[in-house]
Amino acid sequence: MNGIFLDSNVILYLLSADKHKADTAEALLTRKPTISVQVLNEVTSVCLRKLKMPWPEIHDLLNAVKATCHIVPLTVDTHAQATQIAQEHQLSFYDAHIVAAAKASGAVTLMTEDMHNGQMLLGIEIKNPFLPQ
Repeated sequence: MNGIFLDSNVILYLLSADKHKADTAEALLTRKPTISVQVLNEVTSVCLRKLKMPWPEIHDLLNAVKATCHIVPLTVDTHAQATQIAQEHQLSFYDAHIVAAAKASGAVTLMTEDMHNGQMLLGIEIKNPFLPQ
């Protein structure tokens, strides 16, 4: 592991017509990041409901992601930590669960568009990889 954890929104930008965001997401995947099962679930849900993708395309995307990422499970411990994070930091429960999974994986950076760039949570730096450098 290299200490980078990706949120589902980063993975979904692989499908974007925005070349900069798609290329950024692809470059992050080449770094062998960590994701959680929750990320796979969220990507699947968005592909089905919002993007109306057919199952074979969804499977292709998921297989590519699973082949390049380290995947951590959801556990009772990450759930408990997520409830505490959501309460203490006023995050949505799902965002808090991403942070808890990132912490459990040993990540030092969480790549996401959904939280405040530069914020530190539990020793993890929140970074929006799509902002200009």
